[in-house]
Amino acid sequence: MMGTGKSLVGKVLAEKTGFARFDTDEMISSKLKMRIEEIFSTHGEEYFRNLETETLRSLSQDGPAIVVTGGGIVLRTENVGLLKQMGTIVWLDADEATLRARIYRLSDRPLLRTANSAASLSELQQTRGPLYTKAADLRVNVSQKNPEEITDLILKSIQNLPIGG
Repeated sequence: MMGTGKSLVGKVLAEKTGFARFDTDEMISSKLKMRIEEIFSTHGEEYFRNLETETLRSLSQDGPAIVVTGGGIVLRTENVGLLKQMGTIVWLDADEATLRARIYRLSDRPLLRTANSAASLSELQQTRGPLYTKAADLRVNVSQKNPEEITDLILKSIQNLPIGG
């Protein structure tokens, strides 16, 4: 979900593990030379979702990597399948108050540019929550935790997962 710190945690995970890091939003933004919010406003959400799937398909399987995605990646079953083929799917979860506090500091959330952004956030959580539950091999509550604590929790938890997720 947006606001959980996926990009920052992905960077810390890459630093601690030495694995390559791929951030699908960064890759898409770089390819189009546009910010994500501009892609949404210029081309629409469906176009962006197509780019997400295309980006996932293009990722190399040459070795272990950290793949950071946008929160809507789970909206397509194909994307979840591609991610499962890559490895362990970690869901960074946070309570709504934490998300609200983090997200409202930023103005680049196209799906929250509505008359009632709090209601939109709640609706996104209700819609995506079951999808995250189904997709994730590991759920990590990130509320009240900094990126280093979250990273340590992920690494410790992954070590305890049975082989194959």
